[in-house]
Amino acid sequence: MYGEFAFLYDELMDDFDYEGWFNYIEEIFRRYDKDIREILEMACGTGSLSYYFAKKGYKLTAFDRSEEMLSIAYDKLRRFKNVKLLRQDMVDFKINKKFDCILSTCDSINYILDEKDLLKTFTNAYNHLRDGGLFIFDINSYYKLKELIGNNIFLQDRGEIFYTWQNQFDLDTNICNFYLTFFYSQDGEHFLRFDEEHKERAYKNEEIINTLKEAGFDKIDVYEAFSFHPAGKESERIKYVAMKK
Repeated sequence: MYGEFAFLYDELMDDFDYEGWFNYIEEIFRRYDKDIREILEMACGTGSLSYYFAKKGYKLTAFDRSEEMLSIAYDKLRRFKNVKLLRQDMVDFKINKKFDCILSTCDSINYILDEKDLLKTFTNAYNHLRDGGLFIFDINSYYKLKELIGNNIFLQDRGEIFYTWQNQFDLDTNICNFYLTFFYSQDGEHFLRFDEEHKERAYKNEEIINTLKEAGFDKIDVYEAFSFHPAGKESERIKYVAMKK
């Protein structure tokens, strides 16, 4: 779970096109001919994507389990009267209403490490959707976590932020362990250090599809993320669109 890293997250993701991601999801709404009004966003993080849905006027309920992430999201979204922020967990969230669409982006689903918890999450999403509703989410692919990220070390120096990202992929569990060490400075001279450990589970496409079907979804489409082309063996990010009967 994100701790101190939450307060550096936006700065390190400053080159990510959240508006483009928002436009892509709206294109999914159009292609599936859905009149989406009420959205539930799971694991909303710092609210960078939530902001565009709020700005467009969607009625948005968003949650995360990290208090640090939510505090940043609150600062971004508090001016919108069409947004409700909650602290909940993807596996066992409970909201007394149903939605036209449920979203989970930025590989949050990979943070679910147990197959039973994955089924609970998908079943929970199914139960919180209206009939005909869409469950849209993405994952880091098995290929990406095992071949590109796993057992590699990444370094980045941004002047006032320097970090090392060391990864280890466990073939027995299909879990990729991320060991992160940050050094950051607020005055350009003195640096503070903190460490965080994150874990992501690498799921194969058939595991995701079978679990979605077990949860009740019968129409499931799989795309190379940010496109409508079928995902391939070397796709790095995969987008799933599952429809409730």
